[in-house]
Amino acid sequence: MVAKTFFGFEEILAKELLTLGAQDIVKGTRVVSFKGDKGFMYKANIALRTALKILKPIHSFRATNDDALYRGVYALDWSQFLSSGSTFVIDATVHSDHFRHSQFVAQKAKDAIVDQFRKNTGMRPSIDKDHPDLRINLHIDRENVTVSLDTSGASLHHRGYRTATNIAPINEVLAAGMLLLSGWNGQGDFLDPMCGSGTILAEAAMIACNVPANINRKEFAFEKWNDWDNDLFDLITESLLKRVREFHYTITGYDKAPSAVMKAKDNIKNANLEDYVTISERNFFDTQKETRGPLHMLFNPPYGERLDIEMERFYREIGDTLKNSYPGTDAWFITANLEALKYVGLRPSRKIKLFNGSLEARLVEFEMYEGSKRGKFQG
Repeated sequence: MVAKTFFGFEEILAKELLTLGAQDIVKGTRVVSFKGDKGFMYKANIALRTALKILKPIHSFRATNDDALYRGVYALDWSQFLSSGSTFVIDATVHSDHFRHSQFVAQKAKDAIVDQFRKNTGMRPSIDKDHPDLRINLHIDRENVTVSLDTSGASLHHRGYRTATNIAPINEVLAAGMLLLSGWNGQGDFLDPMCGSGTILAEAAMIACNVPANINRKEFAFEKWNDWDNDLFDLITESLLKRVREFHYTITGYDKAPSAVMKAKDNIKNANLEDYVTISERNFFDTQKETRGPLHMLFNPPYGERLDIEMERFYREIGDTLKNSYPGTDAWFITANLEALKYVGLRPSRKIKLFNGSLEARLVEFEMYEGSKRGKFQG
């Protein structure tokens, strides 16, 4: 099988798969391949925090032209996966000099499947782009064609708990990946000082309590498959829920917008995490550290892409607040405004290249030590 992810998350996704019990794990670019049975396929979809989709390859062949592509798709016995009364859709990804347009490739593959059914049964399955019985993934790399079943359906960042969002909500998989890259494991206090609709808070709480990432999700694509095993799915879900653990620290969120605070509280409640997360209406720049021990901070400040702010002053205030009010804090944030980073006035101890949608971004770490050590991070 193949798990798709964001650039920069391949290593942490591979670690997640190893922890879950996957075999033969191989990292690629934005993908990690692995082996597992049907039960593991269910488990991966429910539990993985940094996977966007889980694909199950079922057929591969070589093609350098339209006819070869058609014949290759036609060669597979599609009655194993579909009936003439079923619906399906094809998503195509193309990296090839032989094929230029993913839509054309998807159309050609669709014709092959439909023609096979029409020849064998006199009837044909139909296309449903929104809620198909089977979602097929076609990937062409140069002349190598891989046909896979999409086990997930909608992207796995659709966790199911987020019903209210703000202007610039962060993707749930991106939030979880940033938390894992920052070393967050639930063994301390956590703060998101610009929490928006609460996505980072929810993902932080689920990591801390070992709650499966997609436990609140309404459906997965494999639930419509011919070999769907409801009892096995329930067994896997129960075994994952038995690993949920208690959390003995604090997870706190601030936002200065009353509407954001309301939405964040709703989303945290939807995720059944209100026992672990506290959210209040506060301006980060007017706050100071309220916990005694080490504090883990991670947030997604505005970039100026979709929110109108005075960038230079805003980022300078981030640095001043960290420097003056948050000793003993491991502070992380993501920004796609690389120019604005220089105004923070602190030297990052780490910079990790990521993408927030199409925007190239950096996840940066500022280690705010207690006492005099803070001085070396200034300048």
